[in-house]
Amino acid sequence: MKAMKASITKGLQLGSYIESCDNSGAKVVKVIAVKGAKTSKGRIPLAGIGDLIQASVKKGKPEMRKQVVFAIIVRQRKEYRRPEGLRVKFEDNAVVVLKDDKGNPKGTIFKGPIAKEACERWPGVAKVASMIV
Repeated sequence: MKAMKASITKGLQLGSYIESCDNSGAKVVKVIAVKGAKTSKGRIPLAGIGDLIQASVKKGKPEMRKQVVFAIIVRQRKEYRRPEGLRVKFEDNAVVVLKDDKGNPKGTIFKGPIAKEACERWPGVAKVASMIV
């Protein structure tokens, strides 16, 4: 996991329901923890593009449902700014479900574009991504 090049405005919080954009078997996941989030005491951690989260699978294949999985956020609706001044926002919020916390994706196909920041931070996701924005 590499450092981020852009300052991502965090757009998702604990309890957010997010769609999965891969073919891992999960359709909708709920954020239950943000790994490595630095906050002050008592503050609810937020998550943005490229963040590793722990999520509970709410909709999907029967064998995937009710499982706790690691996932990476690859798209968010909340606008964020890149260092060159470009502002980026996506049509939806989306995650990629992982096999383990090392960054290896469970699915083999990703639907839709993947943010450049997520690909820079997670090389395993970049290998599978067909469209990087």
